[in-house]
Amino acid sequence: MYTQLRETATELARLLWREHTVYRERGGGVVIRGEHVGRWISLGPTGGKDQALLRAGRLLDGGTTAPARTEVVVDLTAGTTELAAVCRSLLADVAAAAEPVPAPSGRRQGAGGKQEKPDRAARAARPGRPRKERHTSLGSFVVLLCVAGVFGVWLYSLFGGPGY
Repeated sequence: MYTQLRETATELARLLWREHTVYRERGGGVVIRGEHVGRWISLGPTGGKDQALLRAGRLLDGGTTAPARTEVVVDLTAGTTELAAVCRSLLADVAAAAEPVPAPSGRRQGAGGKQEKPDRAARAARPGRPRKERHTSLGSFVVLLCVAGVFGVWLYSLFGGPGY
């Protein structure tokens, strides 16, 4: 199965991108990386005869791969051009999902007149609050003073305390 996946991936890579890298992944599949477009495609075994799991995702800064955005089971007996068409549609979905979502201006009004929370995607698109610098809290300071006091008492009993 690996040789069939490797041959199919090599043919697909030539059709999709001029610059590409084809390599084997840990799960026994084959990955096609298009560094210049920031996308990747993976062909993996599904357990079915002449079928493969086709996944697509984007490349993150530094060259690591993001989790797959879309996936579909394809028939490997179909022609390479048909597989390339499926790959292009998956890559288009990945590109559409990678576009930034405009943040809502405020909270929406619900049916009862009360405000609703923005959905999860809108919250994720918002920039987070800047974090404050961390300082040692009062509790940590008290613990450090107690430890230093116990250590001082122990040293006093060893070297400067009354002789028992």
